[in-house]
Amino acid sequence: MELAPDAPETDHCGACRACLDICPTKAFPAPYQLDARRCISYLTIEHAGPVPLEFRAAIGNRIYGCDDCLAVCPWNKFAQTAREGAFHAREVLRSPALADLASLDDAAFRALFAKSPVKRIGRDRFVRNVLYAVGNSGDAALAEVARARLDDASDGVRDAAAWALERLGGRVG
Repeated sequence: MELAPDAPETDHCGACRACLDICPTKAFPAPYQLDARRCISYLTIEHAGPVPLEFRAAIGNRIYGCDDCLAVCPWNKFAQTAREGAFHAREVLRSPALADLASLDDAAFRALFAKSPVKRIGRDRFVRNVLYAVGNSGDAALAEVARARLDDASDGVRDAAAWALERLGGRVG
């Protein structure tokens, strides 16, 4: 079907650099440019392999996406909370414990994230991300959570567990 192109949007950014400056991985090399290979949303949702070492600490406690750039954008002050309940977080997912999330097997992951976009990334990628958050937590009590995943069937989960354990001062071997 032929569609008429929309008119170009007016540039509202001006000299604002808020999104560029807030990005923990410096994924914006210049205004209006995004290097997805550095973007936490890309790395935690789309990237299938281990996250490059240089970005793991910057991920912080983000398990699925980031959106710091959207949160700091002055134009997003006009955004409204969705009225559709399906877009709201379920209560069980508001502040889940990292230890609980790291221990999910495939069946528990699928049950917890049924009818959620998180389910699309799969249990292994999700637990990988949780283990990066564990490693970034600074909570030595979570070292055993990481140690428990060292024998996981997934290479990516094992790699993230070893990284987390090392960050928390634990010994891998």
